[in-house]
Amino acid sequence: MTKLSAMTAIVAALACMGGALYWTYGPNSSARVSKASQAVSGSVKPATPDKTSFVASPAPSNVTAPGERPAPGDAATPFRAGEVLEFAADVAKLSNVANLRLEIVERRSFFGKNAWHLQAFARTENPLRMMFELDDQFDSYSDVATLSSLQYEMHLNERGQKQESIQRMSTTDTEPAVPNAIQTRVLPGTRDPLGLMQYLRMVDWQKVHEVRSPVYDGHELYDVRAAYVGTGESIAVPAGTFSASKIDLRVFHDGVEMKDARVTLYLAGNAARTPVLLEAVMPFATARVALVKMK
Repeated sequence: MTKLSAMTAIVAALACMGGALYWTYGPNSSARVSKASQAVSGSVKPATPDKTSFVASPAPSNVTAPGERPAPGDAATPFRAGEVLEFAADVAKLSNVANLRLEIVERRSFFGKNAWHLQAFARTENPLRMMFELDDQFDSYSDVATLSSLQYEMHLNERGQKQESIQRMSTTDTEPAVPNAIQTRVLPGTRDPLGLMQYLRMVDWQKVHEVRSPVYDGHELYDVRAAYVGTGESIAVPAGTFSASKIDLRVFHDGVEMKDARVTLYLAGNAARTPVLLEAVMPFATARVALVKMK
């Protein structure tokens, strides 16, 4: 994978809050199996669920350790079914290299558990599309209360090559295998990138200044630590100007921090805590993923 291709893929994956790690540290890793996972079924056809659907503060930061629990400090859900957020991604001096869309499809029953169905779509735009055509879709079925991942799907279409990965998350050896999906062992409370994004919106950052979460991107397991930096920043994006909270993300793999990529998320001060801007500084480029439209 060339640096240009990697940049495009990274920006697309940034919208999914964590997929960037897969593209940055694992070129040609589509065929890899995570050291943190254990596949028990080889099929990659879609499963069929039941349809119904640090601290820049004078006070010491409170830290919530990873675990399978609701978002700390806030029992309310700021987002809603039917929400659609559209973003444009700039990399280095290239503007609008990719369009990104995050959707909360519905709240539904998923094999007997209450879940959110979350989706993300990434598409490169011309002139970069002529060199690297990318049309990717990601689906997450995440627990309603904790946003821990129940199933994570990647439907990738890049330069005409299609790949599918559908993984049902399991925390014990006693859970039965699900037909038409790979069963993957993860730590309790593990979130996928889409679930992590929504989980960060559920946190009351005025009360809790740092949270940690295991995150599985479909290939590797990471420890993501999100820290509240401050609030009241005025952020101008195509969708408007927002007073936003600034959240810094640090990523650890096998206990070692990945220091060559820095990610900052800005959440609007509205009731929905809308993600309005994601900035990433990487060794060979900077990326800016800005909100264009919301409904």
